[in-house]
Amino acid sequence: MTGGTTLQLHSFPEGGIAAIAGATGAIGNALLTALKASGRFREVIGLSRGGSPRLDLLDEECIATAAQHVAGMKGDLRLFIDATGFLYNDAFSPEKSLKQISAAQMAHAFALNATGPALLMKHFLPLLPREGKSVFATLSARVGSIGDNKAGGWYSYRASKAALNQILRSAAIETARRKPDAICLALHPGTVESPLSAPFQKKGLIARAPESAARELLAVVDRADAGNNGSFLDYKGEVLPW
Repeated sequence: MTGGTTLQLHSFPEGGIAAIAGATGAIGNALLTALKASGRFREVIGLSRGGSPRLDLLDEECIATAAQHVAGMKGDLRLFIDATGFLYNDAFSPEKSLKQISAAQMAHAFALNATGPALLMKHFLPLLPREGKSVFATLSARVGSIGDNKAGGWYSYRASKAALNQILRSAAIETARRKPDAICLALHPGTVESPLSAPFQKKGLIARAPESAARELLAVVDRADAGNNGSFLDYKGEVLPW
């Protein structure tokens, strides 16, 4: 599974639907391309703010409409990957100290990194079938790990990703009661080449191409079984501390 090798995703039943939220981002687009190339799914759909149906994490009605669209497609929803996320924009940058914390930045980070994904779970997890493997995966981040936090800072991003992990864990437990074959995962993609990560890449750290990251993440998804439900894993499939 290196280079341009196509991943077949044989662990999933054939003929289902795969959907990517955040499909216009670097990782999201690479995931979309890899899923289409796999040939495993009847339909592969990319969801984004500029797409059709439109998906806006700040608008629950919009999320519900997108879920209804997917529910109306032929086949079971076998794989949903949330590749959305917020780190910085023109107004907000990761905080380096307590004095830089603002309520506005905290609220914005939680809205996009925790509340929005929680609403995706609310509307898309019920679409997973009762039998046969299905996966809901959300892109978290190692810096959201409380146990792994050795550097501090980045308060809004760290806290919102930690909240996402907790939401995913709770959703995994609830979903398993009705759908024992369903798997919910929080995934750390590692450092990936993108305009988003470029200003924050550490000196000497080699970022991976989005295409490589997508293949590695999908390999983790392909290997996952019900025993991994509710897990926080990195792109190698290794368990990360909460």
